[in-house]
Amino acid sequence: MSELGSRAEKLDASDELAGLRARFVLDDVVYLDGNSLGALPAAVPGRVEDVVRRQWGSLRIRSWDESGWWAAPERIGDRIAPLVGAAAGQIVVGDSTSVNVFKALVGAVRLAGGPDAGRDEVIVDATTFPTDGYIAESAARMTGCTLRAVTPAEAPGALSGRTAAVLLNHVDYRTGRLHDLPGLTAAVHAAGAIAVWDLCHSAGALPVGLDAHGVDLAVGCTYKYLNGGPGSPAYLYVRRELQDRFDSPLPGWTSHADPFGMSPSYAPAEGALRGRVGTPDILSMLALEAALEVWDGVSVEAVRAKSLALTDFFLECVASYVGERRVECVTPLAHGERGSQVALRCADAGEVMKRLIERGVVGDFRHPDVLRFGFTPLYVGFADVERAARVLGETLVR
Repeated sequence: MSELGSRAEKLDASDELAGLRARFVLDDVVYLDGNSLGALPAAVPGRVEDVVRRQWGSLRIRSWDESGWWAAPERIGDRIAPLVGAAAGQIVVGDSTSVNVFKALVGAVRLAGGPDAGRDEVIVDATTFPTDGYIAESAARMTGCTLRAVTPAEAPGALSGRTAAVLLNHVDYRTGRLHDLPGLTAAVHAAGAIAVWDLCHSAGALPVGLDAHGVDLAVGCTYKYLNGGPGSPAYLYVRRELQDRFDSPLPGWTSHADPFGMSPSYAPAEGALRGRVGTPDILSMLALEAALEVWDGVSVEAVRAKSLALTDFFLECVASYVGERRVECVTPLAHGERGSQVALRCADAGEVMKRLIERGVVGDFRHPDVLRFGFTPLYVGFADVERAARVLGETLVR
């Protein structure tokens, strides 16, 4: 066994989170794509069977009350809240990330007063996942604002008295760069604007601190580091102090103050429930609720510490097995600027990833030349890391 292999064994033996791997359905594949789709938590299949066979199959309509279906969006939101540093009553689960970005961004412009108050510009992260940019452009057009795309580093200099809302990503989906949420939020507030954060690549991987840093609105998916399953519902965070003024552009019947009154006029519910729209997607929502049980007794701080240790060790192994000439790391080395993934640039990256997958190392490829490896500390170990780097080195020799 190599020196790095021996070190991996010792690191796994002393890992306080190593036992969490048993909470997932896994095989001998090194799975480093949890930043796209998390692994299946072992409790989910049985829970989904119960939901389908008993709650839906036997109780049927009674389950809206007796099985707690109706309150699921806010109940599961409260389960997510501590993972992103939020107190209860500020997160509602439902809809897709894209729909929630739309709700948050239009709601943010309205909170800022919009063009009527001289706030006629929306700033969006120029490096964002494409959908955020598409929705930001549409939201700006619909609210009478202009859209300005800048990098997060450029955002403070772009702010002005015209800025209504700023949409930023906490972690860059391509490079894994961690942006300065506290500092950027403070800069947005100093300009009198509303801060909206996309947490898709940070929630469940590192501390976020929504309440502590005064974030106004935030959205995130649940199928990555939260392991909720393909297409699992996203969530919307509305800071408590803003809830009575949050004006959702999608006022559905389940966010009505009296949803069963069937009034022709809309009156919003109190609190985070204003973020609800239509009938909750119960099957996927309750699968998510079961998936979140893997977090019982787990601190986000411990997860973050292991994440940094894993990515540090991976970079060390890559340097040893691969060498700097064959790949270039585009993920920041500084801990304060790194999420829970490592992105490596190399020639013919698409073909390289195919060969890695054939050999039991699963990451993903981003056009045109980036290999992306996501590290989910709940189930990824140091031996996985060493094996992945070793196989990468052997693959590139071919």
